[in-house]
Amino acid sequence: MKVYIAGKIWEKYELEQLEKVDKLCKDLGFDTFLPHRDIGIAKGINDVSKIFQGDIINGFKNVDLVIALLDGLHVGAGTAWELGYAYANKIPAIGLKTDEPIENCLDQLSAILLGSMKIVSSFEELNEELRMFKIKNAK
Repeated sequence: MKVYIAGKIWEKYELEQLEKVDKLCKDLGFDTFLPHRDIGIAKGINDVSKIFQGDIINGFKNVDLVIALLDGLHVGAGTAWELGYAYANKIPAIGLKTDEPIENCLDQLSAILLGSMKIVSSFEELNEELRMFKIKNAK
């Protein structure tokens, strides 16, 4: 099973959290797609086509689940787009929001994001959700 890992990539903390999700997924036997690792980071406008092609056209191929990091004041534009794309394509998603209780972040995440996926507040909860997903979707 393949997991697409979405999240902001501009701060060291964000990259560390993404890598931590990646390790958790791999430890549970999932294949992963991590955009900044597998395609790279856009350094300028000339990279846009390469990033879109790699992240979305190729990255979403055969994806079974999206995990999105939702920490911070706002979800990144790319992360929100990826979640919408997953939803439109009937790919389930799990959000991970570790920096504050979910019930306090309606203004940051929006009712749309909150209503479209399961959101967990710790890596322990994410681990349990991934285990359950794997059992339910064993091929």
